[in-house]
Amino acid sequence: MPHQLARTLPAAEPERSTALMAALALAVGVVLTGLLGTLFAGTVLARDVAPREVQPRGALQSDEAAVVRLFETSSPSVAYITTETVQRSMFGEERGQGAGSGFVWDAQGHVVTNFHVVEGARRVFVQLDAGKPVEAELIGAAPEYDLAVVRLLKLPRELRPLPLGSSRDLKIGQTVYAIGNPFGLSRTLTRGIVSALDRELPTANYREVLGVIQTDAAINPGNSGGPLLDSAGRLIGVNSAIRSASGSSSGIGFAIPADLVNRVVPSLIGKGRAPLPGIGITPVRPDLVARAGIRGVVIAEVARGTPAASAGLQAMNRRNGDLGDVIVAVNGRGIETLSTFVAELDRAGIDASVDLTVKRGERERKVRVKVIDLRE
Repeated sequence: MPHQLARTLPAAEPERSTALMAALALAVGVVLTGLLGTLFAGTVLARDVAPREVQPRGALQSDEAAVVRLFETSSPSVAYITTETVQRSMFGEERGQGAGSGFVWDAQGHVVTNFHVVEGARRVFVQLDAGKPVEAELIGAAPEYDLAVVRLLKLPRELRPLPLGSSRDLKIGQTVYAIGNPFGLSRTLTRGIVSALDRELPTANYREVLGVIQTDAAINPGNSGGPLLDSAGRLIGVNSAIRSASGSSSGIGFAIPADLVNRVVPSLIGKGRAPLPGIGITPVRPDLVARAGIRGVVIAEVARGTPAASAGLQAMNRRNGDLGDVIVAVNGRGIETLSTFVAELDRAGIDASVDLTVKRGERERKVRVKVIDLRE
């Protein structure tokens, strides 16, 4: 039996091989047929494919159309400002560049921006809309308000000043728009809301701007000096700063209010400087006052012939350490630091009279003084 089986196996081998070969041939044929079919079908589809028909959109929604009109109307008035600076170092003079935003103030070629955009600039160039950069000259600066005005040396054919609005009647939640040049990307529009009002913005010489507008419209480096607009396309603020650990927009931006801008800019154009409200005192340095744990403004000197002198304010006595008069409130508003004091004088304005709450020892009294321009 084993021998017979041994003989039988060779007789069956050719039959199995033939069946296996047939199965393989069939499988290969199916695969090739599929590939050829796919290639053939692809060739046919490539010849027959055409671009899809574009469906008509219809009219923009009313709010979209309003934003488009606002941008098209306002953006030609927004400036891209570039500066050239020269800094001295141990290796000689080194040139630098800066950039920011601004906007047309009037038909005489005056352009408003932030002071920190043009600070230290040797040359300033202003580009409007799609035109070429035009050189401009700095005619007025107010570091205390972070505002500056430059004038175009060559006027374009058409200048379109932005319409002026008011910041006095703004409401939290109101829609606002910022146009500027963040990161050098010109004519960029962002939208947000007024997220807070009456913020304080530190500037120069222990001063703060009061009434600052806080917005969540995206504001980034390069937006500085550009306009903040309301939904009617009116100027309501000048974008000035952001609060961010990374230096990029974090949803908290600050704009100098239009009412203040409208008070400072005409003075910069007419006189080259902004008024500096005061009453005729020289205060003790704020850091020394804070270190002594004193709340208010300590008077170091009182100038003769000033409202402070007429009101009988007394300076500290350096010999015996007597503090003299410490100003603790203006018009009933508490004064913690020198910056809040000068901000309150600025709020009142030149030629206004203010009531000071003055503390000498444990006794308090009120005195009325006139606010004057210390630069006159």
